[in-house]
Amino acid sequence: MSDTVISVENLSKKYVLSHQQEGRSKYKSLRESISNGVTSLSKKLLKPSSKEIFNPTREEFWALNDVSFEIKQGDRVGIIGRNGAGKSTLLKILSRVTEPTSGRISITGRVASLLEVGTGFHPELTGRENIYLNGAILGMSRVEIKRKFDEIVTFAEVEKFLDTPVKRYSSGMYVRLAFAVAAHLEPEILIVDEVLAVGDAKFQKKCLGKMSDVAEKEGRTVLFVSHNMAALKSLCERAILLKSGCLINDGETHEVVSHYLESDNDSSFLERIWDDIETAPGNDKVRLHQIRVIPDIDESVDEITVKTPLKIEFEYWNYLAGAHLNLSLHVYTLEGICVFNSISASIPCPEGLIRGVCYIPGNFFNDGSYQITMMIVQDTSSVLYTYANLLSFTVHDVEREFKWYGKWQGVVRPNLKWNFAPIEISTSKSCC
Repeated sequence: MSDTVISVENLSKKYVLSHQQEGRSKYKSLRESISNGVTSLSKKLLKPSSKEIFNPTREEFWALNDVSFEIKQGDRVGIIGRNGAGKSTLLKILSRVTEPTSGRISITGRVASLLEVGTGFHPELTGRENIYLNGAILGMSRVEIKRKFDEIVTFAEVEKFLDTPVKRYSSGMYVRLAFAVAAHLEPEILIVDEVLAVGDAKFQKKCLGKMSDVAEKEGRTVLFVSHNMAALKSLCERAILLKSGCLINDGETHEVVSHYLESDNDSSFLERIWDDIETAPGNDKVRLHQIRVIPDIDESVDEITVKTPLKIEFEYWNYLAGAHLNLSLHVYTLEGICVFNSISASIPCPEGLIRGVCYIPGNFFNDGSYQITMMIVQDTSSVLYTYANLLSFTVHDVEREFKWYGKWQGVVRPNLKWNFAPIEISTSKSCC
């Protein structure tokens, strides 16, 4: 008997995107909408056609394109890729939230999914009622749910709010209870998206431990999507890399993560630009425009080395006129170790495009690859937007002045000041 619990064959998912025509207003009045609808209907009635008419304002977008893989019982598999790679679409198809355009999937066993805050919960019901509702959806009897009830409540740490409608829960409370329900109601397959990032560090560590127990001790299968490479590497022995809807790599986690973080480094210094302000990452307060990692020297260089001083330039659109904003820069190693966190001063910013620049001296980074996470913060306390794994870059070694060619230890490689001087030792003997 095969121990394959998930089989995905040539899976594809297509969405149709609508675009605004040039010179036309983005908004329509009710009268315009009704008029256009009647005109369109009359044309179809008068001139019916079996052929589909090309519409220049509509575009096909393949969120997934011919993806195939198999997952065995008890596997812990991480799914990684940049925003828009198709990770969430894949999980929604596996969770039966949406249907594929083509291809097939075969799943053996019950699936519990935690895809986003609020998934599977009825906001008007209490925490207690939602636990029983989720268990019933998973096909469990009331007796089975009751047996796990106390364990779920203890794990989620929501005893005081158990009989409160979950619509009044904070996002952290919501996630704690949702994860506790998904992990404890004994599904054969547990699917968890980036939603755990909402919880605090202590709870994230608790969840990772539970997912590890679910796989190792109980033999259940875990699919985990995360931008936290350290967390993913600690939990998963296998990873799948998606890019633009295609499966790029499938193998041991450390190899796939290294491929992911280095794959965009086709030059020694990089930039990412979002020209379309409406689709750029962000929200109604701020939106990203550009990030660049460039040498902070006048002469042109072919690559960034351990001696190269750097500038990290970050541009974003600010919609909060006069708000006191600052940037928080986090730089990580491939292993997820934070090299440093630097925070800019908080200054009043006008509405419009804002640029922040962080200067990093030469002889600071060790050779290797690094990834950047950036936060836009208001009043040095309220995070407006976070973009994890925003950009990665590689620092190369240089020819050394001494004959030792091993890997230089440490996450940084500073050129610190040293001083040597001989110590004069007196040879005369003192008499008592």
